[in-house]
Order: sequence, then structure tokens, then C-alpha cells
Amino acid sequence: MTQSEALQRAQEITGYTFRDPARLHRALTHASLADHRLESNERLEFLGDAVLGLVVCEELYRVFPDELEGELTKLKSAVVSRRTCADIADRMQLTELIFLGKGMEGRGKVPTSLRAAVFESIIGAIFLDGGFEAAKDFILEHIRDHIEAAAESDHQHNFKSLLQQHAQRQLSATPHYEQLDEKGPDHSKCFEICVTIGGRRFKSAWGNSKKEAEQKAAYLAMQELSRADFDVTELGLDIA
Repeated sequence: MTQSEALQRAQEITGYTFRDPARLHRALTHASLADHRLESNERLEFLGDAVLGLVVCEELYRVFPDELEGELTKLKSAVVSRRTCADIADRMQLTELIFLGKGMEGRGKVPTSLRAAVFESIIGAIFLDGGFEAAKDFILEHIRDHIEAAAESDHQHNFKSLLQQHAQRQLSATPHYEQLDEKGPDHSKCFEICVTIGGRRFKSAWGNSKKEAEQKAAYLAMQELSRADFDVTELGLDIA
């Protein structure tokens, strides 16, 4: 494949047409081929890494409004890891379009760091060529599944977080929790709470604390939305 053909293929893959194709060319050029490292994709990788981090942080902040900074940081680390970026580059088939020097060709599988770098350098190139919104659209198209996977792995029993993500992505709505009743003395109260999404009220649940009742209510909503694939007994929650 010629470099011209590779550039055309890269634009088809990314879904973005560059006003300045030279930016895309540089994004695909590894230092082993460039006459000078300033002509390689290293600077674009640096820029793309920063844009990727900002977009992912904004998305996590929006999707998980109840999570503290520490939890958001853990999710971000998983989502923007080299392995994730390399996997995306592979899935998009960007890896096979990288312009490598002769010494790098024919060495078998391209290293993870190099595969991750091309994804980030493409982000940097799109950012320079089309602005932040164009880069953001490109990133979210390819990173949302990884955000969801990281959330399910890190919060596999946090039904509130999972419901929040699903409701915002699929229903364009935010879950709201409503206390319907409470029973028992002050030192041993039980609470009944239901969740509503977009005006739709789901089955309520009782818990020994508001937090527990909210988790149960979120689980019931996930069940009703046919999204739950967890065994609630693993949480020690008695839904009945």
C-alpha cells in the first residue's frame, strides 16, 4: 500500500476528512522513518494524550455525578491506558497504516506503545485540523465501550453507577431516587426508596439504610430494563 493509499484509508477508518492531509501524514509517521523526530508523530502523540485525557475526564464527570475524585481517577487510568489505546488502534486497523522505517518492518507484532501512540497522534491531528469538538466526537465514538467496560469491572456491584450510565446513554435521562416511607426506631430504621427515570417510576425497595435501599431500587430498575446480569445475592441484598 502506498502512503497516499494509506492516508485515504486512514480517513475512511476515522470518518474524518483532513483539511490539511499533512497532519494525518505526520500522525502516521513513526520516528524510525522521519528524517528528524520533529517530523514524526511524537509531538502529536503528546497533544493527543492531553486531549484524550480531558475528554475522558469530562465524560466520567458527567456520567458518574456521584463518584468521588478517587473513583473517577481509577476509571480514567483504565480507560486511557496504553493497552486500551493500542486495542482501539488494532480494532480500527490503524496499526497496519503506520509508516515505519526499514529497521522496524518485519519484526512481527507492533509494540503496544507504538500502537497506542498512533491512536493518540490521530487524536492530536484531528484536534489541530478540526478543533476540540471534532476530536471529542472521534474519541467518544471509540472510547465509550471502554468506559462502560471499566465501570462494570470496577463497579460490578454498584447498580446505581451502572443504571446512571445506561440511563444517560440510552434514555437521555438521569435517575432520581425518592424516599417513599421509613419504619422503625431511630437506631434501627428501614427505608423504602424507588427510582424514577424520565417520569417513569420503577418498583420500590426496602433497605436498612438509604444507600442500601437505593442500590436495591437501582437493581430492580436494571432488571426491568433487561440490563441486569448480576446475582443480587452476591451483595447480600434481600430484594423480596
